[in-house]
Amino acid sequence: MGDTGVDYTKKLRNQSNYWYNDGLKKANIRDLSGAVIALKRSLQYNRANIDARNLLGLVYFGRGEVMEALVEWIISKNLKTDDNLAEYFITKVQENASELEAVDQAVKKYNQCLVSCDQGGEDLAILQLKKVTAEQPSFLKAHQLLGLLLMHTGQYAKARQVLKRANKLDTTNEMTLRYMHELNRMYAKKAEKMKEEREKQEAISYNLGNETIIQPAKTSLKERTLGSAVLNMLIGLLVGAAVVWFLIVPAVDQSKAEKANQRDKTYSEKIATQKSQINAMQQELEEYRKESEAAKAAQQDAEKTKESYEALLKVNDDYDSRRYGNTTLAKNLKAVNADVLGEEAKKLYDELHVSIVEPILQKNYRSAKRSYNAEDYETAITTLEDVVALQETYLDGDALNLLAECYAKNGQNDKAIENYNKVITLFPDTDAAREAQEALDELNANTQNNNAGTAGNTQDQAQGQQ
Repeated sequence: MGDTGVDYTKKLRNQSNYWYNDGLKKANIRDLSGAVIALKRSLQYNRANIDARNLLGLVYFGRGEVMEALVEWIISKNLKTDDNLAEYFITKVQENASELEAVDQAVKKYNQCLVSCDQGGEDLAILQLKKVTAEQPSFLKAHQLLGLLLMHTGQYAKARQVLKRANKLDTTNEMTLRYMHELNRMYAKKAEKMKEEREKQEAISYNLGNETIIQPAKTSLKERTLGSAVLNMLIGLLVGAAVVWFLIVPAVDQSKAEKANQRDKTYSEKIATQKSQINAMQQELEEYRKESEAAKAAQQDAEKTKESYEALLKVNDDYDSRRYGNTTLAKNLKAVNADVLGEEAKKLYDELHVSIVEPILQKNYRSAKRSYNAEDYETAITTLEDVVALQETYLDGDALNLLAECYAKNGQNDKAIENYNKVITLFPDTDAAREAQEALDELNANTQNNNAGTAGNTQDQAQGQQ
């Protein structure tokens, strides 16, 4: 059984290393999207593959996604504290605060451009995105959105230049390739229309009776002698006048009417085609907005995760250095969201909680019990409020029950009821919840009896005055 477990672990590590090498090859040829997929697979097989995690951070950084890169490096640093390149990367980013601020401003401007697009301000968004891509040349999503908007506004040549730059940043990005394919299709369609227009201009046709006569727009004149030219001219004038009067005038009128009808039909088809293209582009733009919103939410989650990791690491450093007392450390540890931590980080959090918070809770709870037994309820309340502020669920509801009882003994019935209800909500079907419910029922009954007694005394006083 032991050998089987070792073999299985070895296979997982080999698979992780295989996908890391694949990601490294793709990153070297600027196939960043392929590299992200390969490196994520590597981490699925071995989440502690430091080289894969650090490289994933570099790939994110290369696409202008700085926050995502920092998250990967912070996790890497937490998994391996010594001799880790992640610490160097984090330090470099933090040292250049102005560059980090510029990246943050670029992301904000990008998000504002999405809002402008949603409100119909494509022109304003294009101007803003041009500034963003000039300031942050590696911001892939900004290049993609700028290319899409230029396509949408008919600026195909500029769109091609922008999309080429995006393709150089990430050679296999699916979104960029889709836009380039759509741009090529638009170019082909535009060329076909120009060819049709050119062919129409090269020949002039009109109807003569039941026959269609096609006359070239440009004809070369044959050399003729002066006499034959004059004779032909006179004959042509006579025949032409007759033809014009009897045949061509009615035929031209009919041809004009047919051309007008055909022109209206062509314009209608053009308008329908343009509307269809606009709808397709709007749908694509809407999909891009949704993806951007999801990316923004992911970025916010990543930022919160980063803050929790940083807060946890700071508390750990402060605890080791003994610079602060347990009270201060406990308050700083409360800022850490344990739900977003990885396995190793959660283990560190639990260890710090036991070392820092538990002694404070025990000390304060014992002190509150002594104050309660001495009927010093105000002091007991103050101490217990500190306890539940650090850990509301301390002793599985006993701390909250004692606080509620102190409130009741001190005449603060509203707060007593509030805390009894908290116990019932947080610990249903437990002894603590049953004790809280019994105390709550008794408190409500006493309150009703007091109200009834007060009402009776008021009525007796009124009768005595009569």
